Amino acid sequence: MCDASNRAEVSEKPAAPNWILLHPAYQQMKSLEVEDSAQLHAAFLVYMDLTEVRRWKEVSCVKSPELQVVLLEGREKEGAPVQTILPLPSHRSLTHRSIRHVLDRGFPMLLCAVASDSTLVYQRMSDGLVTPDPPAGPFQDLGRRQHRKRRQKP
Repeated sequence: MCDASNRAEVSEKPAAPNWILLHPAYQQMKSLEVEDSAQLHAAFLVYMDLTEVRRWKEVSCVKSPELQVVLLEGREKEGAPVQTILPLPSHRSLTHRSIRHVLDRGFPMLLCAVASDSTLVYQRMSDGLVTPDPPAGPFQDLGRRQHRKRRQKP
């Protein structure tokens, strides 16, 4: 009987508030008055990843009135250049114009796709084509060529 009454008391307690809604960074993002709550949530998840997991420095949030999104700005490490991060829920579409708008801010850009299970995928965006870095490692060119035999037409 005592166990049943304890269970009843536990079930009557109000649910704990969602800690995300009380977080100061979330409150600051919310004050930017972005209409898309999914993008706001995505921006907060990316903010937490950058600050708590990747240990970026000086991460702040800014509103893009033209795109109606929260952008993040920060440095990958102390003394590194500022980068703009565009957090975007994976279901939301992206246009060339929106990419151009973020690139025109003058900082390198990262696009972060946020899946419904909170998986984050970062993609570095650039203004124009960028030559890839050469492969790293102890690779050696042996000067061999692969030859293909041409079929002779009968």
